[in-house]
Amino acid sequence: MTPLNVRSWAEEVAVLMATRLGGARRGEMVTLDGMIRRRGGALPRNLLKKARILRDAEQITNAPKIARQTDFSAAAQAHADLVAYLKPFGRITRVQQRAANFAASVVFGLLMLGIAIIWVLVWRGYL
Repeated sequence: MTPLNVRSWAEEVAVLMATRLGGARRGEMVTLDGMIRRRGGALPRNLLKKARILRDAEQITNAPKIARQTDFSAAAQAHADLVAYLKPFGRITRVQQRAANFAASVVFGLLMLGIAIIWVLVWRGYL
């Protein structure tokens, strides 16, 4: 595991976060640090900690002497976990989630309408 690997891992995770979670402007170069600040709250807490581990490992690679002496196995595991979490978020998942949200809204509206109708019937003395 070389420092170049760690930089490419951080870049890959930053791009995945930008595409899957949003938060990057069009044409903007995204960094892992910026994406953690912008959209880190969208990650589960344990994955946010792993993203910070990967960010810190990337910052260590800026000092070549220290980078050669550092074990990046925790960063490798953090990268694997983050990629495994962020990869499945695709177009199909977003469409399914939107459909489920729409259906839940319709069911909630019908439930409120039914409650209102029953309340009016009780209030008028029909029930």
